[in-house]
Amino acid sequence: MNVATPVTADGQSASAWGKAHWIGVASVEDGAVTGWQVHEVGWDVSHDEGTHGSHHARIVRFLKDQAIEAVVVDHMGPGMVKVMQTMGIPLLPASPGDAQASVLAALAKA
Repeated sequence: MNVATPVTADGQSASAWGKAHWIGVASVEDGAVTGWQVHEVGWDVSHDEGTHGSHHARIVRFLKDQAIEAVVVDHMGPGMVKVMQTMGIPLLPASPGDAQASVLAALAKA
């Protein structure tokens, strides 16, 4: 399962989804992270460039390209929540600290 979460430069959980600079993508199998890749998405910059629709489209493209099946996050705007619901991507609560640990904790509670 591929799970996305906003991260800081040092691999900690970040708070915002639509204004994230980096997104970590965890491949999770049998309750363990088997792969981890951090993508510099720059949504913090692109968020205010153009319309919300074009910004959401960038995010949707990323989710599809990475085959994301769940998102671990502590904040997401209502428009993006609606996009996630339409895509059938569950939103799971993030926890502070190490982003990979946050992903595993969220999946364990799901």
